[in-house]
Parts: sequence; C-alpha cells; structure tokens
Amino acid sequence: MTIKDTPEAWEIRSTEDPFVGNKTSVRTDEVVMPDGSVVRRDYQVHPGSVAVLALDDEDRVLLIKQYRHPVRQKLWEIPAGLLDVPGENPLHAAQRELYEEAHVKAEDWRVLTDVYTTPGGCDESVRIFLAQGLSEADGQRFEVEDEEADMEHARVPVDQLVRAVLGGDVHNNCLVVGVLSLVAARSGDGVESLRPAQAPWPARPFEA
Repeated sequence: MTIKDTPEAWEIRSTEDPFVGNKTSVRTDEVVMPDGSVVRRDYQVHPGSVAVLALDDEDRVLLIKQYRHPVRQKLWEIPAGLLDVPGENPLHAAQRELYEEAHVKAEDWRVLTDVYTTPGGCDESVRIFLAQGLSEADGQRFEVEDEEADMEHARVPVDQLVRAVLGGDVHNNCLVVGVLSLVAARSGDGVESLRPAQAPWPARPFEA
C-alpha cells in the first residue's frame, strides 16, 4: 500500500468570501458530500508560507522569539514568512526571510518537509527548508517593525530542542515539525537524501 496524499476536489455548488483581509480571507463553500447532501464549509484562504531551519556548524538551530497575539504568548520559532507574491519562488522567499529576521545567509539549501498547517480550517501550506553553511549576511540589517521589532534571537542545540518539543515547552508548528524532521532524516537516509531546494511543490506551484 502506497501512503501518499492525493488531489481531489468535491463539487462546490456556491462560494463566497464574507471577509477579505490584507493577507488572508475567509471563504464559505457549499460542498456536495458523497451522499448527495450539501454542507457549508468555512475556511481561511492563505497565500502559503516558507520557514527555515537554519543549522550552524555547531549543530545549533537559529531561533527567534516573537509575540503571537492569537495565542497570547511569545513563541520560540524558526524564521518564516508569507509568500507575498503569487507564484513566488519559495527558495527566494526563504532566503529573504532568513536575511530579514536574522541577517544570515546560507550556502546549502534543501527541502526538509512540506506541511498543511490546519487543513480542517485553512488552506495554508508551508515549505520548511534546511539551511546549512551559515554566515552573516552582507549589508545593513533589515529594519523590522510591529511584533518583529521585539524579537529575541538564540542558537540552540538540536538535542536540546528535541527535549523541549517532547516536553511541551515549545509549540510553534514549523519549529516542531522542522526539528523532528531533521532528526528523522539523520536517522534514515541522511540529510543528503532530502529533496533539492527547487523541488516541485504541488500545493504552491512556482517558477524556478
């Protein structure tokens, strides 16, 4: 048996957008169920995101701590951001986010994993990259604002982060998925077997 997600689209009788925001919106679809009944499904429409698990030569992960208003917490996270431009190359977006949030560049990029964050209520897909060969970025630091102006930075060993994940001390999904995926890759075929940075991404097609 092959374990693989497959594309499928059930019939939609009608659709509307009761809320349209700056970056995301809420959509309501009337969806036909297998028994012929029609139900309403409300979900957030999202442009997609990228995240970067940046690993330095001392096997430490670059982290930022940022206030997240919906959960009323400051969370330890890995650098991440929206795909602001339709069809934007996710690698370029990830490189931009690493520069803007940490003033760091990386020589080696690979796809660590792709995830849907909350597929029951949002169509957001995130591509998490593994970035290695880190060094300070050129030029001036990017001027941050709003929540990002209060960010903290740290570099934390992978094994310490695994304990934090399993101990319930960190909760950001990209950090949790990224760190555990790195450990899984290392215990399997190795990070060299990960997909290339420009690997196809059906959830968010792009031009290389």
